[in-house]
Amino acid sequence: MRLVFAGTPEFARQALQAILQAGHQVVGVLTQPDRPSGRGMKLQASPVKLAALEADIPVLQPRSLRLDGKFPDAAQDAQARLRAWAPEVMVVAAYGLILPQWVLDLPRLGCLNIHASLLPRWRGAAPIQRAIEAGDAASGVTIMQMDAGLDTGAMLLRVERPLAVDETGASLHDGLAQDGAQAIVQVLASLRSGEHLVAVPQPDQGVTYADKLLKTESALDFSLPAEALARRVRAFDPFPGTTMVLPGFDQPVKVWAAHSLTNVGNATVGAAPGTILHLAPEGIDVVTGEGILRVTALQKPGGRRQPVDVFMQSYRR
Repeated sequence: MRLVFAGTPEFARQALQAILQAGHQVVGVLTQPDRPSGRGMKLQASPVKLAALEADIPVLQPRSLRLDGKFPDAAQDAQARLRAWAPEVMVVAAYGLILPQWVLDLPRLGCLNIHASLLPRWRGAAPIQRAIEAGDAASGVTIMQMDAGLDTGAMLLRVERPLAVDETGASLHDGLAQDGAQAIVQVLASLRSGEHLVAVPQPDQGVTYADKLLKTESALDFSLPAEALARRVRAFDPFPGTTMVLPGFDQPVKVWAAHSLTNVGNATVGAAPGTILHLAPEGIDVVTGEGILRVTALQKPGGRRQPVDVFMQSYRR
């Protein structure tokens, strides 16, 4: 099929490469403008842009697509380019810009979105992390016919993936990226063959929203239950990460692995949340609002991730 692809991060890059490998004609790519990154804060191209350039596909990086917005010239240029490309369909995956109605209406078959959740649960910006944080038993991807709402379009395909007990934001991202790539290729194959796909409206029940991840959420709030904190540690790996304060450091240290302890008896009686009960090679035990959180992997400011036994060898309080 003749299509335009809109996406930015690694999650989207895998879908673009799968579409190309399936033999579709990607006539253009939309992606976010290059951003400063790394210690030198040099401009970095997105993973999707790099993949597009490698495949010799024209790339467009508008700051906005709203004709009546802050950057009307950029939007008008994008409109002209998209009309010239004349796609049958647009595939969207973690693009990062809102698509106005003129974009949704431009392709003959509309715009298809690869969303990393089982809609209508976890509409919004951070469905992967919020699913783990909430303790969901499963996640998945939904291929959706886009409309003007926030992830409200009718569903063409849903693929479920159970969550492992040790699932992290990184591992779930990688699994869902593969699932999403396979799912969009399946949907495009059906469209190309002329098969009628039934678009199922999302139910009104079960709607939740995945708020954008904020660095201010990184600090662990030990008034919460230990199990909730352990889920947050896993969900926020690798971004934005979680932190705690340890004696001997003038900055918070990062926490990369932790689990809740069961059968703790009276160990926490009289101890305020955040109290460190135990410092040992097997873990750093911290009192929480409910139970004990055992921290098992950390990172010193300016250092690398370390298992707690290695961390403890050089820890001076």
